[in-house]
Amino acid sequence: MSFEGRRAIVTGAASGIGKAVALALLREGARVTAVDVNEDGLADARAAGADALATDLSDESGRAPVIAVAAAEPVHYLVNAAGILGLKPIWEVTQADFRRIFAVNLESTWFLCRDVGRQLAEGGAIVNFSSPSARWAYTLETAPYSATKTAIQATTRTFAIAHAPRKVRVNAISPGITDTPMQETVLRQASALRGQTYEELSQERLRLVPLKRSAPPEEMAGVVVWMLSDTAAYLTGQTIYVDGGYIMSS
Repeated sequence: MSFEGRRAIVTGAASGIGKAVALALLREGARVTAVDVNEDGLADARAAGADALATDLSDESGRAPVIAVAAAEPVHYLVNAAGILGLKPIWEVTQADFRRIFAVNLESTWFLCRDVGRQLAEGGAIVNFSSPSARWAYTLETAPYSATKTAIQATTRTFAIAHAPRKVRVNAISPGITDTPMQETVLRQASALRGQTYEELSQERLRLVPLKRSAPPEEMAGVVVWMLSDTAAYLTGQTIYVDGGYIMSS
């Protein structure tokens, strides 16, 4: 899978799976614009050769520089990995909490699919980030996050149709339990809210995974790179669950 001479925009590239995707695409020869609100976190991608763009994707002005990158010269790929959690008991979620999570997770994905997507080179590809929580509703502390991840699957299908005339493919990945800072946040905050130890909750979650392990972010990045590649040229409008069998067993 050669990405030589092709350009990619990767959001959420300061940590976790987004960072792993940016680094994987760079290794495959792509030119990458790594985007995140955390400028310091973009240091590794920048050191590996990426163009770093620090901006807040939750509003129109913050998305404008990303759209400008796509307008400046042809871009072939867009990866919408930016997202936030905001753990809180469902009964305590405020309207401000709800709107912030939707702005970062869903609004940024929807408008970048539209405004960067229609500028992608013909035959390009987009990968959005959903989650098993789109179907597994028992983690009530992440209810707004889960709602955004369900909506992202609908957004993916919508833009798969909208961009099909230009042979631009749009798919989503639904990563299972992955060793990222976000997963650490889930474990530590959820265990505190439930009165469990970190170790108890971690073991409880892994018992639901048939493969009995979590995944390094590089495994998810490998799937994203494949979804972007010409090898997956007939794949569009799909959400791929990469979760060790978690949803299958739930």
